[in-house]
Amino acid sequence: MSGVSPNEAWRQRSLAAVWHPCTQMKLHAPDGAALPLIPVARAEGVWLHDREGRRYLDAISSWWVNLFGHNHPAIRAALVDQLNTLDHVMLAGFTHAPVVELSERLAALTGLGHAFYGSDGASATEIALKMSAHHWRNAGRVEKNRFVGVAGGYHGETVGALAVTDIALFREAYAPLVRLAATVPSPDARGAAPGETPADVAERAAAALGDWLAEHAHETAAVIIEPLIQCAAGMAMHDPVYLQRARELCDRYQVHLVLDEIAVGFGRTGTLFAHEQAGIRPDFLCLSKGLTGGTLPLSVVLTTDAVYAAFYDDQVARGFLHSHSYTGNPLACRAALATLDLFDQTDALRQNLGTSERLTAQFEPLSKHPRVRFARQRGMVFAWDVASSLPDFGRRYARHALTQGLLLRPIGHTLYAMPPYVIDQAEGELLARGALAALEATLAEETAPAPVVGDRDGV
Repeated sequence: MSGVSPNEAWRQRSLAAVWHPCTQMKLHAPDGAALPLIPVARAEGVWLHDREGRRYLDAISSWWVNLFGHNHPAIRAALVDQLNTLDHVMLAGFTHAPVVELSERLAALTGLGHAFYGSDGASATEIALKMSAHHWRNAGRVEKNRFVGVAGGYHGETVGALAVTDIALFREAYAPLVRLAATVPSPDARGAAPGETPADVAERAAAALGDWLAEHAHETAAVIIEPLIQCAAGMAMHDPVYLQRARELCDRYQVHLVLDEIAVGFGRTGTLFAHEQAGIRPDFLCLSKGLTGGTLPLSVVLTTDAVYAAFYDDQVARGFLHSHSYTGNPLACRAALATLDLFDQTDALRQNLGTSERLTAQFEPLSKHPRVRFARQRGMVFAWDVASSLPDFGRRYARHALTQGLLLRPIGHTLYAMPPYVIDQAEGELLARGALAALEATLAEETAPAPVVGDRDGV
């Protein structure tokens, strides 16, 4: 396009041909776009580079998928090697080394003996829910086909996953299609009454779950929980005791415990899997996002030998009737194996302890800002609620963050950072300074008074 910059040319082509995800496309309209598309040409480490040489620090790991930085040489080498031997083969009636080796390693890490593969997080949710209900059917308990989730929970946007997703924005337009699950109170520590600890909030929420199960366990297949952090609910963090109580209740009432670690797995919370901090094991574990280090789409549901045994039969109808063409793709599995290797080779979990301490110190001016509420951190996840009168705070903040060279996308009035584990000291300083500068620039656009201190309706 003559006379048009490289970035603008690609923006125009994208707007003419691509429907971008989870987006009101009018926000990207070329006539004074509220949030212009950024055409990315390449990526390296924590950096995304656009078509005109500008770079942006990927402070949210491209929707929480990237662990060890973009274009990591070890993962890239593994993919090239795999591409030279086997790109894909159907997993029905065939198998291959990467899917076997990955399943063995995940079983050894979790104590869950069988792996069923999907393409993305919502697929993993669908698989776990279907598998749980079908298990009870095979066990002669056909009435156990309902689910219960936690208030503010997010488990994906396909129709089955929306049934257990408690975020109105995603669900309301599709309500006629959804068989809605029940919802119990969240253990979100921000809900503490005066004098309550996060553990107290967790115990109170667990008691509500117990009350619900006491009445409805006979029709309930599973409870589904995002352990330790409900990410889409504004990085709502809770005490591990909630998971302990949920495990006890599921055992007592013969209900499956499904843990959705799609966002929080693979070291985000400080341990390889978040549920390790509660010392429990779920009946189903959903994994995706960081599974391949942010390179290829892949998800997996891990479950117990007991669940697997309920499907093992001469009758095809008692088998688990779910599939997709790219199930267990060799390239994606090989990327996942290379990612697991990096945890061992770099001692990533121990290294992350030091990185999170350093980032906490670097974020201190932001955490102490007078308009910040509930500054919090767990592992490599950092969050701050912002008291602002701007209804579109998140969109405005994201635009100002880009001018600072940062990819940051608040959830409502919650600002968060979830950077790749390889972020160094200088990059951390740039992130902390830029995040604070973007906050000041956004708040300067207010024309109405901010909510009063402690008013959670405004954050």
